[in-house]
Amino acid sequence: MIRLDCRGDATARAETTVTHALDAHAERPSAQTGARRRLAGGAGIPVIGAGTFGSDRYDAETVAAGVEHALRAGFRLLDCASVYGNEPLVGEAIRDVLGSTELTRADLFVMSKIWNDAHEPADAVDSVLTSIDDLGVGYLDAVFVHWPFPNHHAPLAATDARDASARPYIHAEFMRTWAALESLVDRGLVRHLGTSNVTIAKLSRIVRDARIQPALNEMELHPCFQQPELFRLCLDHNIQPIGYSPLGSPSRPVRDRTDTDVSDVDHPVVVSIAADHGVHPAAICLAWAVNRGHIPIPFAVKSAQIEANLRAAEIRLTPHELEELRGVERNSRLIKGQVFLWPGSADWLDLWDVDGTIPGWGGYGTPEAEG
Repeated sequence: MIRLDCRGDATARAETTVTHALDAHAERPSAQTGARRRLAGGAGIPVIGAGTFGSDRYDAETVAAGVEHALRAGFRLLDCASVYGNEPLVGEAIRDVLGSTELTRADLFVMSKIWNDAHEPADAVDSVLTSIDDLGVGYLDAVFVHWPFPNHHAPLAATDARDASARPYIHAEFMRTWAALESLVDRGLVRHLGTSNVTIAKLSRIVRDARIQPALNEMELHPCFQQPELFRLCLDHNIQPIGYSPLGSPSRPVRDRTDTDVSDVDHPVVVSIAADHGVHPAAICLAWAVNRGHIPIPFAVKSAQIEANLRAAEIRLTPHELEELRGVERNSRLIKGQVFLWPGSADWLDLWDVDGTIPGWGGYGTPEAEG
């Protein structure tokens, strides 16, 4: 059994309709007894999950120990990825829990992602099969394309690191990758497909052209970065938003830190609401996510934090508190992705289609590199 190391861890219209739009899909039981939202195809997904991205700070053994504790505490959703480098040990943790409790594979919702070096169709298939084998789960409940660019960088890459063969988003190439993942759904090895780190422009094209529609979209979401327009687009297409960095990513890699970043857990509104509920501000960030209707996937390895994260999903915020938190929005993107820039691009804004167009080889104002 893995042992836990306990020493270490926009628009007003869009926002005001978001909670009501998803509220009907949320079941009311305690997060610890299996509250789930309903995906477009009818499958249930837990209202909160446990993230596993800790490779910049923790070794795989520590992450896997955290996963084991999370499952024993009541988490049923795991957000994994091949690039995190810990899926074999996370798989051991899953097997330990399933082998020593009454839980079965069907009780879990396990997600993984293909990395940027696996966008070629055969590589995408091999990546998913490897994740299934490493995690020991038989099938994956969801697979995401981690980033929409096949622009690779090694773990712990420096801020100025660049892939010499990096290129802008090319829609035809992305759809070839997507078709390969669709084939795994056809084979019963993957239950749902998801996009990740996409924009309105990109997601609109994917929805237009996909044979199997994305059921989930993983995106950076926290009170100071709410992405209401992209969030609304997901709802309009029955795509469940999954929110990463739900606490404002206080442990994110140094390469993703800038002097203009805003700290969600220090925002006066978040701090005030936390005081009213008698909880840490981090719990209000998670409660905001669950009440708003998206699924947060916080990462933690400390037992107390893992358990506090799960309890946070049970906090019911008032309409007044939700309205106050809507005003916390600061457009503070923390995971900027600059390591994925291509030759000819200007800066990290080129990754996010900020003017509504998809930049080409020379950035904004040049022809879209869609293929």
